[in-house]
Amino acid sequence: MRALISVSNKSGIENFANELVSLGYEIISTGGTYNKLKDAGIAVIEANEITKFPECFEGRVKTLNPYIHGGILHKRDKQSHLDQAKELGVEGIDLVCVNLYPFKDTIHKTNDFEEIIENIDIGGPAMLRSAAKNFDSVIVLTDTIDYDLVLNNLKNNTNTLEFRRNMMIKAYEHTASYDCMISNYMNKRFNNGMGAKQFIVGQKVFDTRYGENPHQKGSLYEFDKHYTNKFISLKGEASFNNMGDISGASKIAAAFGDDNAVCIVKHGNPCGFAIKDTLLESYIEALKCDPISAFGGVVAVNGTIDLDLAIKMNEIFLEVVFAADFTQDALEELHKKKRIKLFKQGRAKLELSNDEFSFKMIDGGMTYQEADIIEKNEVKNSQLKSKRVASSSEQKDMEIAYKLAAFTKSNCVVYVKNSVMVAVGMGMTSRVDAAKAALRKAEDLGINVSGSVLASEAFFPFRDSIDAANEAGIKCVIEPGGSIRDDEIIKAANEFNMSLYFSRKRHFLH
Repeated sequence: MRALISVSNKSGIENFANELVSLGYEIISTGGTYNKLKDAGIAVIEANEITKFPECFEGRVKTLNPYIHGGILHKRDKQSHLDQAKELGVEGIDLVCVNLYPFKDTIHKTNDFEEIIENIDIGGPAMLRSAAKNFDSVIVLTDTIDYDLVLNNLKNNTNTLEFRRNMMIKAYEHTASYDCMISNYMNKRFNNGMGAKQFIVGQKVFDTRYGENPHQKGSLYEFDKHYTNKFISLKGEASFNNMGDISGASKIAAAFGDDNAVCIVKHGNPCGFAIKDTLLESYIEALKCDPISAFGGVVAVNGTIDLDLAIKMNEIFLEVVFAADFTQDALEELHKKKRIKLFKQGRAKLELSNDEFSFKMIDGGMTYQEADIIEKNEVKNSQLKSKRVASSSEQKDMEIAYKLAAFTKSNCVVYVKNSVMVAVGMGMTSRVDAAKAALRKAEDLGINVSGSVLASEAFFPFRDSIDAANEAGIKCVIEPGGSIRDDEIIKAANEFNMSLYFSRKRHFLH
């Protein structure tokens, strides 16, 4: 039996090779892997002894040779293959252990295109694909975490077809994601990220019980280990829908730096938000905006939940609480609720992945775009269009309302007063309807919106929204501007002695 080992990540490779030798394998290797194994005193054959051809072109060609690929690919259960292998002097290779040149690490550390090109692996993917194709007879592995799994199967005579098939699938996933990474990088570098083909690659984190509905299957996939590193389950199992709401709530709560932000989300939209001196105060104020919708909702907390906050949260049914962290006594208190689900990041404050792109399924395909990012000084640099200048407190509320509007389904408007969201209208077919719906709900709940700041994620097409805002006692509005009737909007704001700011940037969320 023979094993070919050629790895970029050499962690654990000496022990793995030693174990294979003890199981009767001859080891073939290349380049740095060969030197490492040889220096460790492991019996190893250099690949060029097998290929009868030296490594050449500065190591670009090492294993692209019939003695290598023939040894991997010939069928062990077909006599004509066995006869031809014997005739050609091709010996079988029964295990292929390869992980690829660190292309991802390279593009993160340098912009030197020549260095990047040299870190595109050629022989490695070819060997993996060959070994995976012949999984009937060959074990293929790409991941250091699988070394013990392979050894255990070899030692326990459980090197089954099913086992090799699972390793085959993992190998093709590995080479496919590697090629996707390269092509996406090249398109980003040379085609503004919008190439003829676009590849979305995610790593599975866990299965959800089902998808949006019980008859649908669902799973969570991640980019760049975001959930592996920053999502710790403390109580309960996150559902498909939970993950969407957790994402929406945490994006809002984390959008305000180190502030004590608390966001309550229901069905993907915020129904409560506040920033106060303490997280407890923030939660209490956030809950006032829409306590009916908050029932069974998802709460994201930008900080550590303590006992007092936990006791307050337990006064109503919350389906999910997601926080940067929890104190131990807070956890004990929240565990008293049977149906609550608890998750944390294990950090002082919530951290976002800051994805560079977003995409959406449509019938027959997908739309793909650069991620919508709210620039740091977008509100600060907005243009005053009215005669009245916003007060300092209004400017703070503008910042909050503007960000909330950007994370709320269009058409939407958001009302913020004293760093608390007091009303929100979202997902409407007209902007004035969104404004009126928000005000009607605030009135039903006895919330006084007078003196609050109004933010819209897109321009007002008519002055009717400004008229409605004036009737509600709004004295400050921020919107992108850009309507053909902007002059009418500005005129209305001045007519009502209202501050009006244009950010000149739209943040639709459909």
